[in-house]
Amino acid sequence: MSAVSEIQNAGNGAVGNRNIVVQARGVSKIFRRDAFEVTALDNVSIDIAAGEFVALMGPSGSGKTTLLNMIAAIDRPTSGQLLVLSEDIFLLNDEQTARWRNEHVGYIFQTFNLMPVLTAFENVELPLLLTNLTQQQRRDHVTTALRLVGLGDRMHHLPRQLSGGQEQRVAIARAIVTDPTLIIADEPTGDLDSHSATEVLEILKRLNENFQKTVVMVTHDPHAASYAHVVRHLEKGMLLPIGG
Repeated sequence: MSAVSEIQNAGNGAVGNRNIVVQARGVSKIFRRDAFEVTALDNVSIDIAAGEFVALMGPSGSGKTTLLNMIAAIDRPTSGQLLVLSEDIFLLNDEQTARWRNEHVGYIFQTFNLMPVLTAFENVELPLLLTNLTQQQRRDHVTTALRLVGLGDRMHHLPRQLSGGQEQRVAIARAIVTDPTLIIADEPTGDLDSHSATEVLEILKRLNENFQKTVVMVTHDPHAASYAHVVRHLEKGMLLPIGG
């Protein structure tokens, strides 16, 4: 069964499988610049179960995006252990890491990160160019992903021909086109008006509830955080206790 077909055929329901997708133990990240050190994360431990929708909140500089980037294998911890999908991804070399990320993680950015000279279809197709799918299979996956986010009639438009909300939906389609287990969203509604933001959050909710995608989202917005099952707060690089 193809990747996006699995998305289409998934059953309904929210958190059912309690397998742990993300397991962090004592994770710290220190950035060194000349003689200065900045602690972005300080001894963070967190478990995220399969099918959970988790929101990470906190002031700017609290370490939210740093933690997100480590879960997505974009950055590495200075110390501690981080297992994602039961794998210590930091034992992989660069090529293996890129392949692992492309197969298992869909990343949604605040600023969309679309290629301006490519159509919506071509932007969504980019992750599939690293796979062994045929051109027809890629076309089927991209078409399904764009229809899933309500843009089946905009696939040949350039980003400048789309609204901000539509651009973010293209970015979501790009993130899910490989059928990843884990969806990472860094302030996905930060640059959107309230109507477009709600549309994006409803799509994330649908991916989580209908297709059992694990979602980890950084946000400053309490309304966006209300879509999550679990809200965790970071402050000065430390993860506060639940309810703290």
